Amino acid sequence: MSLEELRGELEELTAEEMMIVDENAEYLGVSRLLLMENAGRSVADVIEKRVGIRGKKVVIVAGRGNKGGDGFAAARHIASRGGRPVVILIGKGADIEGREAKHNWEMIKRMDWSVRLLELGDAVNLDVLRRELEGADAIVDALIGTGLRGPLREPLLSVVKIINSCKAFKVSVDVPTGVDPSTGEVHGEAVKADVTVTMHKPKRGLRGNERYTGEVVVANIGVPPEAEIIVGPGDVKFTIRRRPPESKKGDWGRVLVVGGGWQYSGAPALAALAALRGGCDLAVVIAPQSVSGAIRSFSPNLIVQEVEGLKFTPKHVDMVIKTAERFDCVVVGPGMGVDEEVFEAARLIIDKLRNLGKPMVIDADGLKALSRGLDVVKGAKAVLTPHAGEFKLLFGTSLEGSWVDKALKVRGLAKEHEVTLLVKAHPEDVISDGVRVKVNMTGNPAMTVGGTGDVLTGLTASILSRGFPCLRAAAAASFICGAAGSLAAEEKGYHILATDVIDKIPEVVRRFEPWVEGLSAVLERRRAWS
Repeated sequence: MSLEELRGELEELTAEEMMIVDENAEYLGVSRLLLMENAGRSVADVIEKRVGIRGKKVVIVAGRGNKGGDGFAAARHIASRGGRPVVILIGKGADIEGREAKHNWEMIKRMDWSVRLLELGDAVNLDVLRRELEGADAIVDALIGTGLRGPLREPLLSVVKIINSCKAFKVSVDVPTGVDPSTGEVHGEAVKADVTVTMHKPKRGLRGNERYTGEVVVANIGVPPEAEIIVGPGDVKFTIRRRPPESKKGDWGRVLVVGGGWQYSGAPALAALAALRGGCDLAVVIAPQSVSGAIRSFSPNLIVQEVEGLKFTPKHVDMVIKTAERFDCVVVGPGMGVDEEVFEAARLIIDKLRNLGKPMVIDADGLKALSRGLDVVKGAKAVLTPHAGEFKLLFGTSLEGSWVDKALKVRGLAKEHEVTLLVKAHPEDVISDGVRVKVNMTGNPAMTVGGTGDVLTGLTASILSRGFPCLRAAAAASFICGAAGSLAAEEKGYHILATDVIDKIPEVVRRFEPWVEGLSAVLERRRAWS
């Protein structure tokens, strides 16, 4: 089997998907600096092929972000081929964002003989820009790429209008400035390029926008194919959102765990505690009276709602559904039990949640109930989390071969049944929504201990409760859970408990919350004020 068969479905990327790929390429060892270098070279290649470089004046109009960094790298390549590059920075060099863009800026600053630099600062002198562009043989639009949010504002709006008024050959880096890279929407004005050099893969917003893109050239900048498949920091980073000061309880997700029975109390408690550590505001367990007290005893952070009796039965379904209406995601299955009445109740709950369009995570005994038939979950906003045995029970087949072979099989089954699968297939987890595939390789053999699957279930539900798509939530949860398990094993060896994994979740997630680093300074100022 070929890796290309897995990647084939991803013919276009959104801006966010491309940023995830960039992050994950670095995780695999390919630096952003190298990718920026290859992007700049690719832009120079296109200019050389279309209009030539030697002796030609090429003006790079650059912004302060990564697209500007691509432009700085292109200027160096143009200079090395005998061109006369002029870099016009819209802003100040001191305000350039991103380590790689700053690095390339510092390099061309030292090339004071072969590259001419103009910093237009905050009060952009448009007359200077016009004069430089008038005599250009080619103009490179390196202003704003995948970071565009909303319509262009001044001075960029005027800069784009001046670029469009010039007769020089125009090349846009990645996407024309002013075109939304994900939707293709143009808010009033955008650069009208002769050629757009887009990196790695076409951005979705380029399709049907030939008026602005001109010819689209896809540049191979050396992104590993695995960067689209392997779950990495990028997948987690884009499930972490800054919480505004006015946030209130419930804004960041409410999770309901439907589980427990007269034999099992730990599984639903672990799922709920993991959901809370994953960042949701509220986790409630609804369980039979036979175990409700035991579940409460795990932690004062848990809220437990009772149904009468030893186990779930069909008579409890309406009460569960009425409760579920107030929640953003529902977990079905942990510790419910395996008799026929429980299976009937679980299937009815899943079917009704599907009809409500409620996101859900189905695990453990909920999966065993689905082995009677997957019809009740088909088309639902559901993540199914089977281990190898449950996978065989559900689909009548085993996962064998390389991770590529496994991923192809999982994708086919997810597509057939219209669900998202998160298959715990040692030594990797395989996740697919039937179109895309992600493979997570964090974790360690110590995580065979009972309860870690419940932790993964709760984490997935926590992220789903904040409105993320099923694939994104499952991939991020798989990475976080595996990383937390590795931190726990580093501390305690192969003697960890599921609760040890839960305790390490904040340590993993905190690494993706850059604003937390500034918290100490805020607290220090508050102490000074008091």
